[in-house]
Amino acid sequence: MVQSVGQPTSWLPLIVVVLTQIQASFAVNALTVSMAGITSDLDTAASSVGIAITAGTFSMAAFILLGAKVGARFGTRRVFQIAVAIHAAAMAGVALAPTPAVLFIAQASSGAVIALIAPALTVFIATNYHGAQQARAIGLLAAAIPAAGVLALLIAGQFATTIGWRWSFWLMVALGAVNLLLSFQLKPVPAQPGLTIDWTGALLAASAIVLLSFGFSGLNTWGVWNATEQAPFDVLGVSPAPILIAIGIVTGQVFFLWLRRRAARGEPRIFDLRVLATGAERAVTACMATMLFVGTAANFLIPLYMQVVQGLSGIETSFSIIPYTLSIFLSSTFIAVLYGRFSPRVLGSAGFVVVASALTLLAFTVRGDWGQLFVVIGLVLLGLGQGSIVALVFNTLLSAAPKQLAGDVGAWRGLVHNLSGSVGIAVATAFAVGVLATSLATSAVQNPDISGELISEVNFDDADFLTNEQLEAVLAGTSASEAEVAAAIEINEEARLRALQISLLGLALLSLLAIVPALRMPDYRPGDLPEKLEPDDGDVIDEVPVTNRSESAS
Repeated sequence: MVQSVGQPTSWLPLIVVVLTQIQASFAVNALTVSMAGITSDLDTAASSVGIAITAGTFSMAAFILLGAKVGARFGTRRVFQIAVAIHAAAMAGVALAPTPAVLFIAQASSGAVIALIAPALTVFIATNYHGAQQARAIGLLAAAIPAAGVLALLIAGQFATTIGWRWSFWLMVALGAVNLLLSFQLKPVPAQPGLTIDWTGALLAASAIVLLSFGFSGLNTWGVWNATEQAPFDVLGVSPAPILIAIGIVTGQVFFLWLRRRAARGEPRIFDLRVLATGAERAVTACMATMLFVGTAANFLIPLYMQVVQGLSGIETSFSIIPYTLSIFLSSTFIAVLYGRFSPRVLGSAGFVVVASALTLLAFTVRGDWGQLFVVIGLVLLGLGQGSIVALVFNTLLSAAPKQLAGDVGAWRGLVHNLSGSVGIAVATAFAVGVLATSLATSAVQNPDISGELISEVNFDDADFLTNEQLEAVLAGTSASEAEVAAAIEINEEARLRALQISLLGLALLSLLAIVPALRMPDYRPGDLPEKLEPDDGDVIDEVPVTNRSESAS
């Protein structure tokens, strides 16, 4: 597997990398598509499936920094093989799950081992590919995530309506077995037995991420400030969501202080802050987080509107958003060909302009009878911009940071990816529902056909996106007359549309604001990643020349 000068390496390692990324990413999409079957089969609410999805995401984000160090300490290929086997077993647990509790445990376990898999994928690219091949491989790694989404929409959606949702996860068990067998063809990566793992730093990072994740996820159901009835507890009437977020931020600050203290002493740490040493590198992270926030939020709001307003089924919605997912895949794959012609500053800024334009197009053309032409154009533009930026920022951060810290870059990318995505969905949901509730309450008071008695019977704080049929069912238990029901349906239709439009415009504005950090991204410096991605405890780093680092920060 050794690469000769000028001779391209076999693509077999990349096949393993891409297939493993698909294995890791497929489950979340499959759970979403299979929600109806799972809720019926396990006799549980849809929220239970959502909890299972977030359990996997939170587990992965919480342990991703530790995963990079464990792989380096005990040997990347060996740890990768163990993790792939455990992930396949977790998928079998999902397929066999008799209760929501088993589903939750299996999904949480899969997320924890993905924290070991994700950094290993970067290591395999670094140890097997160089030059143009390496840039192309990184792009394909980024493209594997939307590719998994396409496959999940097609395969899991079809299975859920035919032979049953459980077969989607048995398919992942089989894919795990294939990846495990193929992994023996990968170049062994020597273990670093002298590497000391900063367990205190790992615990602080995991605690901060879990607190932030649960806090942001609870904004909609537990309340942004005042605690709702669904909140597990409250503090003087205050929702636990902002409390957990505040504690998570403080814990995160303690984590960074801990890292600086150990760095000053020359001691090993769970994450090396030199990955974020310059303003340029921090700008790359800001762009990455913003794009993932915007992308996941839009990916949640648009299918929600398709199902609630257009009345599309789950499989119909899946097919409707395939152009979006495919465009992410294509742009992630081919953005590398532009690296030699344009700097990351130009590509990143252009990408955010495309994303903002797509979201604005959707916001001003969306209506009750949303035309498919505008759906396709808007989603394709959104996918092209999103895929280009996600692949670009990862490659740029790898190029800008000291090469020996590429393992930390891979772990940082996984952390930002999962945390930003989770926060994007949570904040977008809370914001859209808040706009909806305000619009419903205002329109109801101003509408002469709605009586004050009916308004007093409705709790607008519990407002949610409802179809016309669902709203009729809710009003059936009130004193609403036929005229009031008709007026309420009309108000609901307008409020849903306005909430979506304002939310999409908000995301478009956020995309435009991201141009500011995009203009601070460093110039692309081609160069291979080192085969040894984790520095030894001696902490000897071949520093990038000061002139280059200062130039990249400007």
